[in-house]
Amino acid sequence: MNIEELDYQRTVLGELILRRRRSLRMDEPDIFEVKLNEEYLMSSLFHEGEVALADLGLAALAGEGWDVVVGGLGLGYTAATVLKYNQVTRMIVVEALAPVIDWHQRELVPNGKRLSEDARCRYYHADFFALARGIGFDPDDPGHAFDAILLDIDHTPDALLHTGHADFYSEEGMIRLKAFLRPGGVFGLWSNDAPDSRFLAILSRVFDQFDGHTVEFANPLQDKTAINGIYIAKVAKGPA
Repeated sequence: MNIEELDYQRTVLGELILRRRRSLRMDEPDIFEVKLNEEYLMSSLFHEGEVALADLGLAALAGEGWDVVVGGLGLGYTAATVLKYNQVTRMIVVEALAPVIDWHQRELVPNGKRLSEDARCRYYHADFFALARGIGFDPDDPGHAFDAILLDIDHTPDALLHTGHADFYSEEGMIRLKAFLRPGGVFGLWSNDAPDSRFLAILSRVFDQFDGHTVEFANPLQDKTAINGIYIAKVAKGPA
């Protein structure tokens, strides 16, 4: 298998590398990998958890005309799954690393063309966690409330890409986030580990409904079954 480096950038989080592994077999697709500071951040070989984040989150919604935020663009699998739902009228993708947005706009990654050509998709180069502490996720309408906020940035609520994210996962952080959800709205969170009781307890004190899901998928590189976790928390609809 040939490895090709498609991009290298120095970012606020460190050295960011996009690579493509080309198989020597015609029937095998290319594998795209993202490394941050020499650690593997994500791979197109495993995206079941990212897809499940969108499917489980949007399955909890009713009606139509959904306004959705995706925190963390990555290789675009969560965002691309959101756009499969005709009920979605707008999706704002908040991404702190400009090169990741650029990869999609230049169609260097698998979902770049799909996202960039859909008029419902809007890229927002910003720090998701700073926005959650402040004006919210619509740069043109501070305080705007959404039907769903789906987040996939940190490895888990405890294993963070940056220590400055920690307050978001506290009870106070969840209360702030809830203010940006409409009645009946949903917060969904991806985790590299199965849901843990500590964070579920925090969700239980803030949201009206909550659940933790486990997503299993094959890891052929390690010849084992891998697990991701998905947290789903929902705001009550309120009076009819």
